[in-house]
Amino acid sequence: MPQHAQKVGNVLIPVDDLDKAIAFYAETLGLAVKFRDGDRFAALDGGGVTVALVAGPEQVAGAITAPSYKVGDIEAAVSDLTAAGAELVDGPEAGPHETRAVLRDPSGNVLVLYSPLAPA
Repeated sequence: MPQHAQKVGNVLIPVDDLDKAIAFYAETLGLAVKFRDGDRFAALDGGGVTVALVAGPEQVAGAITAPSYKVGDIEAAVSDLTAAGAELVDGPEAGPHETRAVLRDPSGNVLVLYSPLAPA
């Protein structure tokens, strides 16, 4: 069976207010902000994995916390995972920084696959 995941890239945490969430996770919990994309996304250093605070349209997994896995070929990964019992929930589709797909594993847990967009 092919192995697609290169790493756990992010843990997506849905938030209602990005400013308040950054204040909590960065200022109170102590995670360093790596970058911010407006009011939709902030990446914080979780010590080997990125804690991704997601708001509005970036809540691709819905209002639940979900791991996000970086893969080399998203189409092949989706094909292999669905053949192994995963359910495709959404995508693959291009986001602002990557192509992503949302799936449920055979136990019903949501996960996100992503692959960086090709340079323009």
